[in-house]
Amino acid sequence: MKLKQLESFLGDLQQFSNPKVELEQYPTGPHIASRMLYTAENSFGDVSNKVVADFGCGCGTLGVAAALLGAEHVIGLDIDPQSLEIASLNAEDLELDINFVHCDVKNLGWRVTSDTGRIVDTVVMNPPFGTRKKGADMDFLAVALKVASQAVYSLHKSSTRDLPEHVRKAALRNFNASSAEVICELRYDVPQLYKFHKKKEVDIAVDLWRFVPPKDKLEVHHS
Repeated sequence: MKLKQLESFLGDLQQFSNPKVELEQYPTGPHIASRMLYTAENSFGDVSNKVVADFGCGCGTLGVAAALLGAEHVIGLDIDPQSLEIASLNAEDLELDINFVHCDVKNLGWRVTSDTGRIVDTVVMNPPFGTRKKGADMDFLAVALKVASQAVYSLHKSSTRDLPEHVRKAALRNFNASSAEVICELRYDVPQLYKFHKKKEVDIAVDLWRFVPPKDKLEVHHS
């Protein structure tokens, strides 16, 4: 599937009607979502025929993109049941088989064991930026690096790179990632969703990161 075609499909998806500020719910726009998954597939082969999990999936944009690019199976996880209802409708509209799970990603009970079988090859996510709850984005990353066997793709504000506890250091030192690299910088259009927003739309620079999980870990299966 071509990039423009993928972006067109994602542009037709339903998004949040009543976003929850405490969850930092912002829709992942079709421009950024299509490029994120297209890059994961065409530059690294991390989507097609893989099991892909969309952490904090919201209305399912990243998961839908993964399914459209030929993922073997897609799992969307979110704490908000109303978002999952919209995500399910989006998947149904495109006749995609996506498994949506209502859970708190931070308390995900998937652990590394010596038993058989991987659960997830690739995790994709647009985590909370951590502006409402400091460190929320790192909580997501910590779990993603435990679960993924192949790669984690995540969006983080570009300004985060300059902070002392920036993303790379957290990933490599705290979460034992094998590698952490910025693949590209993208423009994230945040629409005026909440009353405290002064402008109709804010353009935020975000980095698309690719993390490789620890190589010495065992494969994952349900606990």
